Amino acid sequence: MNDRITIPIWAIGSFLVLMNTTMFNVSLPSIITALHIDAGLGSWIVSGYSIVFALSTIIFSRLSDSLPIRSLLTTGFSILGVSSIIGYLADSFFLILLARLLQACGAGAVPGLGMILASRYIPAERRGRAITVLASGSILAFGLGPVIGGALTQIMGFHGLFLIICLVFVLIPVLWKLLPKEASTGLQFDFAGALLTIVATASLLIALTQLSLLFLLIGIAAIVANIRHLRQKEKPFIHPSLLAHAGYRKLVIIGFCAFILNMSNLFLMPLVLAQVFHQSAAAIGLTIFPGAILSSIVIPFIGRLIDKHGNFRFLLGAHFILFLSILLTTVLLPQSPIVILLAYVLFAPSLSTVTSTLSNEVSQILPKEMIGAGMGLLQLSQFLGGSFAVALCGLLLSWEKSLPVQLAFQSLFFLLAFVLLGAIVMVIRYRSTQQVRTFNA
Repeated sequence: MNDRITIPIWAIGSFLVLMNTTMFNVSLPSIITALHIDAGLGSWIVSGYSIVFALSTIIFSRLSDSLPIRSLLTTGFSILGVSSIIGYLADSFFLILLARLLQACGAGAVPGLGMILASRYIPAERRGRAITVLASGSILAFGLGPVIGGALTQIMGFHGLFLIICLVFVLIPVLWKLLPKEASTGLQFDFAGALLTIVATASLLIALTQLSLLFLLIGIAAIVANIRHLRQKEKPFIHPSLLAHAGYRKLVIIGFCAFILNMSNLFLMPLVLAQVFHQSAAAIGLTIFPGAILSSIVIPFIGRLIDKHGNFRFLLGAHFILFLSILLTTVLLPQSPIVILLAYVLFAPSLSTVTSTLSNEVSQILPKEMIGAGMGLLQLSQFLGGSFAVALCGLLLSWEKSLPVQLAFQSLFFLLAFVLLGAIVMVIRYRSTQQVRTFNA
């Protein structure tokens, strides 16, 4: 495989898929207004997409152990394109939500399979750079997505956002030719484990958003059943040996926290700009754009530095800059939309550095035969963190209706600062774990 051609083209696919997410984040205030729903219900357009995206990511990652990557990617892109056409024709909240969930089913093929492709076919000395190239497609989506989404919402309404993702159809024949020809090894997939994982995560998310004791009990029961299943299944959906790896567990927690920050910020920023500063969808996109475009420019250089100097110092340093960004937003949020712009200039490159170093570190600490499962579980933890965070933000905003709107948003960013402090502690503990393992070896 010629990774110097294949990886950048895959990054274009990542750009389209992630742009599909960020466009809807920016248009969320318009959707809430047009459909006459509250922020709690509207958050399902983001959180519902994220939870299905997370589950789809690990499903595609686990399937890659048995089925060719290019076949799985073609399937994902096809689902994504067809569901986008359905969304364009939808005329109610529940049909739009259904289309978004179907989109997420197909979109999950891109992030996990991309990391597996890099880990499987690119040597370790070039892998960090390749992973950051893949990340750059996602990062650029965070920059252009809000701008394109805001402009399309202004011109065509939010229905027009569904059409852009159909461009993935163009990439199918190109990547089919470029990707390695892999042989199927016979489908060995733990359907029962996958189903229990889906039931557990979906039930807990519904329990959180609807404050439902019934769904909480269903979620807990599914978790207990899944734990028993993991101990009995020879090749389970979630590999128990991954959870037994102390360093990997810490990386999963760090990834979970990273996407709590990422998805919460992307959910809250458009609402702040719309409700506090009364910006249009297009203006919201332009406010978010500088930070994301800066991130897409600097992340390839960071990738080369990661290959040269290792992951830890960039992982820790990026967390401190994230903390500065959230602190700036929390304290100065009411002053001006420029505060949001400057905070995201700090936030976007730092978040991208965190996700790139996490993926690279996982590919280095796990045995080759476990990288696919490990990457899938890492992606699952990240998007689960984002899903629950968005749902919780929507719920808290509904509870805080009696507060001044600025104070309600500041309180949420204050909570994010505490999440960041916990993540920083976990990064330091991870370093200690790895030093002890090296010393013992």
